[in-house]
Order: sequence, then structure tokens, then C-alpha cells
Amino acid sequence: MNQTLPDVRPAEVKRAGAMQKIAGFFTELMRRYLPDPFVFAIILTILTVVLAITIEGQSFPDITAAWGEGFWSLLAFTTQMAVILAMGYVLANAPVVDRLLDTIVSRVEKPRTAVVVATLVGAIGSYLNWGFGLVIGGIVAKKLALHVKNVHYPLIIAAAYSGFTMYGLGLSATIPMVISTPGHPMEEQMGIISLAETIFSPFMLVTAAVVLVTLPVLNAMLHPKPGQPVKEIDRSQHAGAASKPVIVDDDASTIASKLNNSRVLAMAIGAFGMAYVVIHFVRGGAVDLNLINFFILFLGILLLGTPNAYLRQLNEGIKTISGIILQFPFYAGIMAIMAASGLVVTISAVFTNISTPETLPFWGLVSSWLINFFAPSGGGHWMVQGPFMIDAANAIGASLPQTAMSVMLGNAWNDLVQPFWILPALALSKLKLKDIMGYTVIMMFWVGIVYITAILAWGFLG
Repeated sequence: MNQTLPDVRPAEVKRAGAMQKIAGFFTELMRRYLPDPFVFAIILTILTVVLAITIEGQSFPDITAAWGEGFWSLLAFTTQMAVILAMGYVLANAPVVDRLLDTIVSRVEKPRTAVVVATLVGAIGSYLNWGFGLVIGGIVAKKLALHVKNVHYPLIIAAAYSGFTMYGLGLSATIPMVISTPGHPMEEQMGIISLAETIFSPFMLVTAAVVLVTLPVLNAMLHPKPGQPVKEIDRSQHAGAASKPVIVDDDASTIASKLNNSRVLAMAIGAFGMAYVVIHFVRGGAVDLNLINFFILFLGILLLGTPNAYLRQLNEGIKTISGIILQFPFYAGIMAIMAASGLVVTISAVFTNISTPETLPFWGLVSSWLINFFAPSGGGHWMVQGPFMIDAANAIGASLPQTAMSVMLGNAWNDLVQPFWILPALALSKLKLKDIMGYTVIMMFWVGIVYITAILAWGFLG
């Protein structure tokens, strides 16, 4: 990749700030020791097996059976995750969205401003919908890297991804959405918890605002100062990003081609899909992942304008999810081992046994952060940790909304260093995990301070 090394006095280079030194330390650490995400998943599988045998006293055949039986247990959820990301990519690349992003990017001239903008776009997008935010953040970061000179490319990609933590506080936060739905699996233990008690509670709204304001500032501070080396985007690898080619159909006069490029068909099926969404809500239907996927599918068709245009973008979007399709079954197997062996209960018990009603959410946050390495899915994570945490909350009289949100925030906090969800960003940017993880580790430390402070304040003052 291109290296930009301005001619400056040695004294200027020496004055690297503390933030750049910290970033350099973690970046070098990741470069030396961090494997690719798939290798990380394999190592976690082996580690989970060892822990189940040594700590829980499980036999190897039993653990192997639990792993194999659970390997495909989240296949439907895997498909939902893949669909929301692929179709989120299509939505983020729709002409109207693309023009809006180009307008935003065209107004940015300085590297640190570019980092701030990438963080905000990723954060706001993730607050609205985690799949959309995960994709649009990477897209705008790449656009900014192509437009603004001297942007440190690994940092701006990491900054855009860091906004993903906002999903735990946002409109698609898995656990708050689940427990607010009548008939959810744990309704007998905890009842129905409204969103006003979780993501829309004053403490969580303030927490979201603090993250939204401070995280872009932190990320901007991590950018190399003038006179320090930066790694710019390799434009030869992203030659098609700046200007999308117009596809010419040699058989444009045929009936088949006219149907493939028919705006009437696209508008008709798109409107039909939107009609269902309206009817669903009029009849009192709830929001779930299937409805979200349904909505963004048909909205994408409307925005792309023709069936052919939609398929072209979808084919590009599918390239960003290959790692998720491969690795999610491995994490499903890990979660199966965790649940069958009792490891989740053991880990949670270490923290809940020393908890009071005020501190249980704090220890729930910490234990959730740890468990998320093994169970990076919010829904799957809740199914293995949630029952034990809610039982503990009921036993000692702790707040159920606070306890549930602590598990959600632990999940969103750990996602900053969980390689699984970084996969779409890596596919879009064509970077390696070790290129950006050094920065996300620092971001994880700061977000942790914010979340811990918020949960403790909520526990004692809420």
C-alpha cells in the first residue's frame, strides 16, 4: 500500500502523542500474534473443549456429541444474519444512499475529520439497524479513504466498525427486542420488559449519547500526527469504488432483457412487500429479524429500481458474508458445548455469587463480555446466559431490565474485539484482522469505561 512520509524535522517525528504510541503498541502486538478469524474460531473450539473437560469434568465423547449436535443448531439464525448483511449492503449501495454518502464525503478534507465522520456514520447506522450500520460504516470509510489524502486506512476502517457497539443501545438490540415481545422464551421468569425500561430508559439514552460524542473524538486522536507514517488505501485494489461502471445489455431489445430491467415489475413487487409491512403492524404484529429482513429486501428493490440492478448489487454483497457463513456454525458448536457442559453457569456463578442487587448488573456486564468470545450472537448468547442471570436477579431482588441490559451491553462491548463481526469490514476493505484490531482494542477499553460507569450508576441510582 502507499506510504506517505512527509519531509519533516526529526524532532517533529519524535513528538508522537501518547495515543499514537498506545495505538502503535497494540497494532504491533496484533500483527505478531493475532491469527485470522477462522483460525481464531478453531482455537476457541479447542479451548472450550479443554475447559469443559478440565473444569466441568465432562467426558470427551459427551462434549464431542454436544458439539456435533449443536453445530447446525443455529442454521436458521445464520441465514438471517447473512441475509441482513447482504441486503444491508444492497441498501447501503442504493443510488439515493450512495449519492447521500458522496455528498457527505465531498465535504470532508482533513484525515481526522474523515475518521470522525466514519465513526458517526457507522454508529448512527448501527443504532438504527445493526446489519445496515455494519455495512454502511465500511462503505463510507472506504469512500473517505479514497477522497481524503493522508488518511490512515486501517484506522478509518476500525473507526467505522467501532460504531457497531451502538447496536446494543439501539433499535435492533437483540435482547431488549426479544424480552419486549409477548411469548418470548423467558416470559414466565421475567414477564414482558418494555423498551422504555431498557434501551429507552434515561440511563441508556444518556449512555448512547456519551458513546456517540466521545468515541469519534477518541478515534480521531488515534490518527497519526503530521510527519508520522500513514498507510493509505491501495487504490489499485479499489479501482471500481470511485466510479461504478454502467452495465450495457447487448440484448436490450429482447423481451427477456426488458423484463429483467423493468421498473414496473420492481415497483409492483416492492409496493406489494411494503403493503405487507403496513398490514403486519396494523394487525398488531411485532418486529423481529424476519420482518426486518423482509423490509430491507423490498425497500432495496424499490430503491434500486429494477430486478437486474438489485441482483448485481446483491452479488457484490454476498462476497462480504462468506466468512460468516463458514464460521457461525463453529460458534454454534461452541455455544452448544458451553450450555451442555455447564461452563456458562460456572462463569456466571463466579460473578453472581459475590453480587448484591445493585452490583449484579455490573457483574453481568463483565461475565457477558467474557462469554461473548464464545457466543458472539446476541440471541444465542442470551439463551445460554440469560436464564441463569434472571434467576439470580429474582433470587436477590435485582432489577430485571438492568440485568438484561447488562448482558446486552457486555455483548456489544466485546464485539469490538470479537473477530467474527469484523468479517464484513475486512471483506469490504480488503484488510487483514491484524491491521485493525490494535485500534479496536483501544476503542474497546474506552467503551468499557463508559458502559461500566453507566451500569454502576444505573444500579445504585436508578
